[in-house]
Amino acid sequence: MHNLSPLFEPAGIVVVGASASPGKLGAAMAESLAAYPSPVALVNSRNADGSMYSSVADAAAASPVPLDLAVLCVPAAATAQSLRECAASGVKAALVCAGGFAEAGEAGAENERQLVEALKDTGIRLLGPNTSGFFVPDRSLRASFVPGVAALTDGSVAVVAASGGVNHVLAFHLDKAGVGVSLGIGIGAGIDITAPEVLDYLITHEPTKAVALHLENVADGPALLDAVRRITARKPLVALVVGQNDVSEFAQSHTGALATSWRTTRAALKQAGAVLVDDEVQLVQAASALTGQRLKPSANPGVGLISGQAGPGLLIADALHSAGVGVPRLSPETQAAIGSLLPPLTFQANPVDTGRPGPGYDRIVSAVASDPSVDLLAVYGLTEPIADLPASIAASGITGSLPVLVGVDGPDSDVDRSRKSARDLGLPLLSGPTALARGLVALVEDARAQFQRHDSPAAFGAFPDIQGPWDEIRCKELLGALGIATPPRRRCADRPAAQQALTDLGAPVAVKLVDAGILHKTDIGGVHLGITSAESLHDALDSLQAAGATEFLVESMAPHGVDLIVGARRDPVFGPVIVLGLGGTAAEAFADVAIRTVPLSKRAAAAMAEDLQAKDLLKGFRNGPVLDPAELAGILVRLGGALLSDDGIAEIEINPLRLTSAGLIALDAVVITAEEKTI
Repeated sequence: MHNLSPLFEPAGIVVVGASASPGKLGAAMAESLAAYPSPVALVNSRNADGSMYSSVADAAAASPVPLDLAVLCVPAAATAQSLRECAASGVKAALVCAGGFAEAGEAGAENERQLVEALKDTGIRLLGPNTSGFFVPDRSLRASFVPGVAALTDGSVAVVAASGGVNHVLAFHLDKAGVGVSLGIGIGAGIDITAPEVLDYLITHEPTKAVALHLENVADGPALLDAVRRITARKPLVALVVGQNDVSEFAQSHTGALATSWRTTRAALKQAGAVLVDDEVQLVQAASALTGQRLKPSANPGVGLISGQAGPGLLIADALHSAGVGVPRLSPETQAAIGSLLPPLTFQANPVDTGRPGPGYDRIVSAVASDPSVDLLAVYGLTEPIADLPASIAASGITGSLPVLVGVDGPDSDVDRSRKSARDLGLPLLSGPTALARGLVALVEDARAQFQRHDSPAAFGAFPDIQGPWDEIRCKELLGALGIATPPRRRCADRPAAQQALTDLGAPVAVKLVDAGILHKTDIGGVHLGITSAESLHDALDSLQAAGATEFLVESMAPHGVDLIVGARRDPVFGPVIVLGLGGTAAEAFADVAIRTVPLSKRAAAAMAEDLQAKDLLKGFRNGPVLDPAELAGILVRLGGALLSDDGIAEIEINPLRLTSAGLIALDAVVITAEEKTI
């Protein structure tokens, strides 16, 4: 028995504050729970006609089964006391839908304090407050005040939503899509039961084949990621994270500005095994595609696409290419087999254009599915009165040999008929070329996530024996100790030393102000580049002294190349993370970044560059330098390890990390201590 079993599988239920007056919460809940096949006791202390129990104790005494779940429909100020009375009668879980707690000012905060205290004293598990409830359709358990839940059909996708409203929205969309819902829950305020606990419950929840997760904020990042890792090892999970425009977190460095809570949450979830989507429509499409089927773990699964019409097939193929999903050319043997069944003018290399389904269609499906390059099959067509596309696929005998996704379009009645046929045959079906493409991408992204998770984190050593204050020179000494290349340099206490450094290093050089308290030297004129003579150095030193410099850094200029930013920081929710992005002053303007939690494996670190929109710049663009992924992975792993091995360091940033023909070289660096971060 999971500790949430009394919530989702109660032997009996008690509605406290039940009512016979339409419009009241107690009446709505009593009506919604009336279909539950086990006892549902109604309690109202002011009930005059004796149709309800006057107390939870009376209801429990009369019940033939334990009343495991209490649905509390009482005012916020009375909730804590009601919870204690329920606990005294053996209740193990409770649902509080109403508001009036921390969100309602000082009085509400006191109500919540009392409720939390009652939870600690009683050990009852509580869902809410501020939620519209939950439902488990296959048990006819509908603890929701939304009337439409009575029509929800049982299915295979579980919805775990931060918002009770979003929980219902997704459930209704899944129902319309013909997938149905195995369980739906709105976490609400989440003062006790949270999303990670629900995900753990769903691991062994037999009806659930896929999970749709909606997040608005994350209180405990490590707990969430651990839960996502556990469930995605067994079942696919699709996540929608709200808050793309959250820029409220103040950050001292470029790394902090780039790693907003929204970006970090999405990146961390993906690394843990989730498939990410951008809106509720995509969430339903992805979850529908992943229901009951997954690809084997793979870095680059191939999609075989069969389309009854060339135009929609091109839309699907184009969307797949844009998402980085492979549509491999079929083998000559496969093309020959298809060519014997189709007119010569149709395209047969992948996508396969079949025209209207006709004789031999099942053999075409079988041939494409059997091609060695195909890991996932997609079949699209307009509905036909003489053809049943799902049935034709089933007739090919391929079902069960590889994942299959069906797409159809046509009149609503025809699509509904195809959807029913597909469901009866165990084939996921989506309507529309774009929807089909999104479903395919979700299946591929899930396979890639499972492929990445098999790697163990790379080992890292102890923090080097180097201490602050962390001016640029000391930061680069740290990087050198971590095996990260930096330009030759000199620390210069005065002008003669700077002139000697120019002689020793050779022109051209960069000359910089040295001050651990200044993070962005370019903003105050603290950096001069391309110094080639004693005269130009003299002028640069004048400018630096005017900016407040008392010490100088003279450093060899690096070759031209592509600038990146690399940072390791302690995220307030998820802990240590690594950020990789476009470097230099463009870092924040373009926000082209990849983020991972640490520790991470070398393969996961090496793959971060592939997340960047500017990744082609790192592949020899216009005869430019080519990135060695292994070299980058080593830098990322070591920076993350430095944070893990020294709690006193809050952040390490290299900006820019320049890719040159000779490899990667760190041109500037910042270290921020945990003490500085709290000031």
